[in-house]
Amino acid sequence: MTAQVSLRERKKARTRASLREHALRLFREQGYQATTVEQIAAAAEVSPSTFFRYFPTKEDLVLQDDMDTRLLDAFLRQPAGLAPIPAIRAALAEAWRTFTPQEWELIREGGRLSIQVPEIRARTLSEFSRIINVMSDALARRVGRQPDDVRVRVLAGAVMGVMISVFLPEHLAAEDGAGLVDTSLFGPDTVTRIDEALALLEAGLPL
Repeated sequence: MTAQVSLRERKKARTRASLREHALRLFREQGYQATTVEQIAAAAEVSPSTFFRYFPTKEDLVLQDDMDTRLLDAFLRQPAGLAPIPAIRAALAEAWRTFTPQEWELIREGGRLSIQVPEIRARTLSEFSRIINVMSDALARRVGRQPDDVRVRVLAGAVMGVMISVFLPEHLAAEDGAGLVDTSLFGPDTVTRIDEALALLEAGLPL
């Protein structure tokens, strides 16, 4: 049974990755607005209904790049005695090492689109909320509290704030006057800056 579940999960991961890869290729070739869900599904050889099982909207396809899934899996593997923030830092380091150079290229492309496409920027707030809920669930399991416990929600929100504080200035700085984006900013170096920011949070944000 475990082998069957594992096989099913690997197949789902491949389908999800295929949808993102084909979508980003089509966005490059014909533009974001001109690319339809039907075209993406056809390129990935799945039905539109299958597309929507993986991504609620076309914008979610860009924003949901598997980082949170890999981070959650790594977080759940951390030793039980490790405090929440050190566990998050260790999970970040572990999760980001799993991304290949090709996957980092897709992440950079998603970062560029999230800046340049108004529909994606507008969807970002909903994505932040979803990630906070995911983090709250994982933290609650680790510390033995409910996901809606104010202490759990505050910590999840603080971690999300750390990531925004790193990503947002870089995103803004990456866009020049012509609307072009230096996508070299989206990559492993950003992970180092996130870890440094989490270390400040862990230390009580000394000023």
